[in-house]
Amino acid sequence: MTQMWAAVIEGPGRLTVRAFDRAEPGPGEVLVRIEYCGICGTDLHGALEGWMPPGTIGGHEWSGRVAAVGPGVTQWSAGDLVVGGPPWCGECEWCRIGRPALCVADPMRGGGVGHSADIGGAFAEFHLATASSLHAVPDGLDLRVAALSEPLAVALHGITAAKLTSGPKGLRILVSGGGPLGQLVVAALRADGADDITVSEPAEPRRKQAALAGAHKVLAPDELPAVPALPTDARQDGFDVVFETSGVAAAVATGLGLLRPTGTLVLLGTGAMTVRLDAIRILLNELVVTGAYCYDANGIEAALDLLASGRLPVADLVCADDVSLDDLLATMIRLRAGDIPTKALVRP
Repeated sequence: MTQMWAAVIEGPGRLTVRAFDRAEPGPGEVLVRIEYCGICGTDLHGALEGWMPPGTIGGHEWSGRVAAVGPGVTQWSAGDLVVGGPPWCGECEWCRIGRPALCVADPMRGGGVGHSADIGGAFAEFHLATASSLHAVPDGLDLRVAALSEPLAVALHGITAAKLTSGPKGLRILVSGGGPLGQLVVAALRADGADDITVSEPAEPRRKQAALAGAHKVLAPDELPAVPALPTDARQDGFDVVFETSGVAAAVATGLGLLRPTGTLVLLGTGAMTVRLDAIRILLNELVVTGAYCYDANGIEAALDLLASGRLPVADLVCADDVSLDDLLATMIRLRAGDIPTKALVRP
């Protein structure tokens, strides 16, 4: 059988690049040659902190080219340019009511977003996907840019969760965390007309990138306004919406405290954290706290359309240099340390 290379988690902080027999697509499946795969914050948790068990191949932010199709697949042909999407069932309660991010059949809801070596994530030369989970790359959109569609869809879902019924223009918005996800939230908000976005980020390189992504003001966390000591004293000049993308417990509490009455806190960042929320502050000021997991039902398509529109500063959202499988672990360590301020892409 033809072999392929993939990066496999061996334990917390340990990755090895190993050869595997390349799988052949079965009924309803498509084999994709991976061109680019972004490194997600969840990948960092999985590989560096033990969120994913040994034997896992991570990687879910990918673009590629169809290499072969299985029996019964008629919508895809060898050579088609595609990106991956979620394997939602379309039949459960949540899929039927338009909330497929909560699909009970989605394996991403179970122990992370990696795959066993038998299935294979996209930190590999080839990836086996169900035909129904793929999305076509628009004509003229570079595959390197198309790899941003998955994390951009996450950002768009966060904006949807905020329920900005009249759009973000005129609202005071705080994006907590200036990493790759925070930058995509900023860029998407700017593309939708937001005119008052503040970013809070401790790392200077990421503060610079957040400004390039479109933030109107970029601050270190200690430069933010003070959180009122009493829950009755909500800031009337506070933020209408806070998008928390860092997954840091202290940032969640600060974001809540900086909301003006009726404001909304959207939790987007993942982290192994326990957070104590000020319930009285929420009650007295009629605040809204919501999570935003995964994507809207049309999230991948919407992200591809936005990327193809040319309205995002794509060159400022992605690292200039690609990452090899051999350099994946070292790159993950640098990302966690904040040494790499933008989205890093693996080129298997």
